Amino acid sequence: QVQVVESGGGLVQAGSTLTLSCAASGRTFTGMGWFRQAPGKEREFVAAISRRKFTTYSSDSMKSRFTISGDFAKNTVYLEIKALKPEDTAVFYCAADATTQRVVPARRASAYDYWGQGTQVTVTT
Repeated sequence: QVQVVESGGGLVQAGSTLTLSCAASGRTFTGMGWFRQAPGKEREFVAAISRRKFTTYSSDSMKSRFTISGDFAKNTVYLEIKALKPEDTAVFYCAADATTQRVVPARRASAYDYWGQGTQVTVTT
C-alpha cells in the first residue's frame, strides 16, 4: 500500500523559515513534488525533484525562497521556505510520481500518481 505523508506545517511568523517533510512508501518513485492551495485559490505547483536530483520550480521568484531536496533511498523530500510571507498561507501537498523513464520532474498535478493529505502552513504578521 502506497502512503504519502507530509509533516512540518504549523503557525509561523512572517520572515521565519520553515521546512516541510514528505515521506512516501510502498513502491519506487521517480519524482516527488510539492503543491500548495491557498484559501479560495486553485492548487498550484511549487517545486519538484526527480530521483536523479533534477529540480524544477514554478518560477524564479519561487526559487529564491523555496528549496526542494530529497533522499530517494528513503523516499523522502523536503521543502525549505525562507522569509515566509502571509501570502504563503496554504495547505501544502506532497505528491509522488511512479512513472518510469521520467528524468525531469513533472510540473503538472496530473502527472503524479499519489498524494498526501496536506499540511497547513499559516503565516502571521
